[in-house]
Amino acid sequence: MGNPLNLPFDPIERAHENWTKRWGASPAMAAVTSIMRAQQILISQLDATLKPHELTFARYEALVLLTFSSTGALPLGKIGERLMVHPTSVTNTIDRLERQGLVRRRPNPSDGRGTLAEITDEGRRVVEEATADLLAMDFGLDCYADEELWEIHRRFRSLRVSYGDFPDDAEPRG
Repeated sequence: MGNPLNLPFDPIERAHENWTKRWGASPAMAAVTSIMRAQQILISQLDATLKPHELTFARYEALVLLTFSSTGALPLGKIGERLMVHPTSVTNTIDRLERQGLVRRRPNPSDGRGTLAEITDEGRRVVEEATADLLAMDFGLDCYADEELWEIHRRFRSLRVSYGDFPDDAEPRG
């Protein structure tokens, strides 16, 4: 899966050495570069795992969110809010899932102008199969023990709180 670099050195360490020579040490630069590379690696692995289901991770997340809804349907605006993506991205994601027969659009009965995206039986089947595959590969993080994964989660919580995703007093998990 993906395209390993197979370099004889750590390119992020090398970049930080060069950075330090020019601008001084920056642990933040090394950390953010590592995070961005990790994101590339993970998206590549996740998308490769989801490809047999004709899903990307973004489309998978939308399906999962719909399964979490008690009715299997949510307003498009709520999907964007929960997935933290722009409305245009939600529209594109739902368009694709609808063409695949995994969701359908229907009028929102509580808002005459709004639209709900509703997961279909086929969408539920696909999300169950895709979830089994993602769990089998531990979402690409099988190189970490459970406690390390919870620690990663806790470390990024501070960033998300400082950005304003949720209040600091929200109940943490793990």
